[in-house]
Amino acid sequence: MKNLVILGAGTAGTMVANRMVRQLPDREWTVTVVDPATEHLYQPGLLFLPFGARDEHKMVRPRGATLSKHVQWRQTGVRRLDHEHKVVELGDGEKLGYDLLVVATGTRIRPEMTEGLLGDAWRREHFDFYTLDGAVALRERLSGWQGGRLVLNVVEMPIKCPVAPLEFLFLADAYFRDQGIRDEVELVYATPLDAVFTKPYAAGRLGYLLEDKGIIVEPEFMAAQATGEKLISYDERELSYDLLVSIPTHSGAQFVEDSGIGDELAFIPTDKNTLLAKEMQDVFVLGDATDLPSSKAGSVAHFQSDVLAENLMAAVRGDSLEPGFDGHANCFVETGHGKAMLIDFNYDVEPLPGRFPVAGIGPFRLLEETRANHWGKLFFRWLYWNGLLPAKPIPLSPQMSMAGKKPIAALTADASPPA
Repeated sequence: MKNLVILGAGTAGTMVANRMVRQLPDREWTVTVVDPATEHLYQPGLLFLPFGARDEHKMVRPRGATLSKHVQWRQTGVRRLDHEHKVVELGDGEKLGYDLLVVATGTRIRPEMTEGLLGDAWRREHFDFYTLDGAVALRERLSGWQGGRLVLNVVEMPIKCPVAPLEFLFLADAYFRDQGIRDEVELVYATPLDAVFTKPYAAGRLGYLLEDKGIIVEPEFMAAQATGEKLISYDERELSYDLLVSIPTHSGAQFVEDSGIGDELAFIPTDKNTLLAKEMQDVFVLGDATDLPSSKAGSVAHFQSDVLAENLMAAVRGDSLEPGFDGHANCFVETGHGKAMLIDFNYDVEPLPGRFPVAGIGPFRLLEETRANHWGKLFFRWLYWNGLLPAKPIPLSPQMSMAGKKPIAALTADASPPA
């Protein structure tokens, strides 16, 4: 028997395992997933918890319930990968051989990498919302907060779901307005980037949101230290705060670092179109574990998994791999008070206006605030559990389509927001 081994059973790893166990000849191949966690977390739901949502019990399911019964699940971690001998050293000391390997171990958040972020102020004045414990703790803190200066800081890129920090600020604006204390709150976005939106047309369409909501932007802020009262950058700028919401440094899995197969943040060099690891034979990389210039988001993992499934079957047959992944991502962006935007883009094409997924019909409008987009984001949870994770066929191409979009050449120079 040959063995396809998948390291990680998050969104990306689970989708590929459930798909490949159906596609591979069951008398010739086994599909083995390695992951120590007993539960699967629906991460997009974390965004809503700080603002009063209390449905965290619906965001977690037993790991075994998300994997096909035909998938062999090894409930342990990974110590090292010896790709030259095609062996994975497991957390329990056992060595597991593979014929094909998929690394889908995602990211870790690393608050310890910023001086002062952890310690006495952690979960008192310093919070995160990228973990379940962090989002719940922040909910309790905000429920009785009477106002002050709230600074949201992205310490370093890349991060999971790059639009989530903006969504947090938009929802915070709505939350404090509903609480009747918005005039008592100063919202500040401190980002290491030189602009909030890096794509020029999207910046013109989305930039007004920050201005209208009174959110102050502090660009090119490279956080070096948090003192409990102020955030200090490497160029010695200071931002005072009463409450700091941090998006800590992200990195790849520890075993990637220990095995010497990643970059400086332990993300694995990956071919951006085939998803084959650049320096390892018979190893593919998926989702947040890659070093690709695409978003680290669930939609990307979905589109990548479609391409990867085809390339895994090509590898089994000995055929050439297809360069099928184009960086496709699409994200609903919550803007507050029951509205959201939708963006759809890839490596080469920035977010454009139009309708999605059906040209001329939608039902979702791109780069526009609508209630339909908000309901689309909420519906995604059902689709995640019942469609994406089980790897059921979804009639949506992994490649970005220009159907229903207005190309840049056809747009006027006026990038003002929609009426």
